[in-house]
Amino acid sequence: QVQLVELGGGLVQPGDSLRLSCAASGRTISSYAMGWFRQPPGKEREFVASISRSGESTVIADAVKGRFTISRDNAKNTVYLQMNSLKPDDTAVYYCTARERVGLDYRYWGQGTQVTVSS
Repeated sequence: QVQLVELGGGLVQPGDSLRLSCAASGRTISSYAMGWFRQPPGKEREFVASISRSGESTVIADAVKGRFTISRDNAKNTVYLQMNSLKPDDTAVYYCTARERVGLDYRYWGQGTQVTVSS
């Protein structure tokens, strides 16, 4: 069993940047493909980004492509989501998730961290 904890959320203004981190424990994240989802207020959870176990391959949702970047540091057992040029529509609870390989469901989830973008 792997446990995931998201850190780095907060209140920012449009155009600002923010970096979220996902710290894992119980297992090495090198065994997992990792991802980020978000849930805006009153809306369904949506995919944001994913990264392969090696870090060689990433997928970014169209809504955030060109602004968000996912990365991982297996030595630190941590996954990151760098968010630039933030917009009010980016306001959501952001969740870190893990799966054993592409083609399987995301099985493990963190508690989430709130990101609010407002002027």
